[in-house]
Amino acid sequence: MALSALSFPIIDPVAISIGPIAIRWYALAYVAGLLGGWFYAKRLAARSAYWGPLRQPQPVDIDDLIVWVALGVVLGGRIGYVLFYNLGNYLAHPLEILAVWRGGMSFHGGFAGAVLAIVLFSRARSLNPLAMLDLAAIVTPIGLFFGRIANFINGELWGRPAPDFPYAVVFPHAGPVPRHPSQLYEAFGEGLVLFLVMMWAVRRFGFRRPGLLGGIFVLGYAVARIVCEFFREPDEQLGFLFGSSVQALGGGITMGMLLSVPMALVGAAFIWFAARGYTRPAATPEPA
Repeated sequence: MALSALSFPIIDPVAISIGPIAIRWYALAYVAGLLGGWFYAKRLAARSAYWGPLRQPQPVDIDDLIVWVALGVVLGGRIGYVLFYNLGNYLAHPLEILAVWRGGMSFHGGFAGAVLAIVLFSRARSLNPLAMLDLAAIVTPIGLFFGRIANFINGELWGRPAPDFPYAVVFPHAGPVPRHPSQLYEAFGEGLVLFLVMMWAVRRFGFRRPGLLGGIFVLGYAVARIVCEFFREPDEQLGFLFGSSVQALGGGITMGMLLSVPMALVGAAFIWFAARGYTRPAATPEPA
């Protein structure tokens, strides 16, 4: 063990316990992300200057949308984890698919579920789907930040071995080897940095180019995730998909990297199309 390694701050994963009812930090992270996103989304929806000719969502629309997004995130995140990360185990024990309190959520699956929920909701309310996806893209880093902090508190999804790194952490379930606190790297890159980028983007462009902000978020997340994956230990049941290095910058492709590549391509494509005006709604002809 490196003498400079930091001891893991033992924090009970259960934040509040009242009799048989236990509220975990992981659940509180989801609640904090959804409530923070809801609050900021309502402020953005109220800024008429951001929307231009697009129909502006009303406060009740944001209130209802958060329910749709919450269902999409939870269902999509769980289904994505089952399909991409541990399918064999769940096929052998199908009832464990319902045991969401034991952890096991995929961001990429939750992202797909949220996108589907937003598109369906937008069509039901006659709102521009791309603009509503843009709105969601701005607030999503709030949830990502709290989620990664919860991962660190739970001592899960730890980083790769880093015996010479002065701020490495010895995680309680990862053996005596000091490791990168990759959860905090992801909270910083996918959460804080991406949130600041999205704040700048909405102030610069507003929602007048539907799909532009969503493209910036998707590309930004994919890049941040791929970078952070170089410091994150691959999922035990999958390991490296290509290569075998466990060094921070020594290669090895993980599932998180692989799933982020198409995200980056889609994000770049949306930026290109939106910047050239292809996603702008056609002007409504004036009555004769």
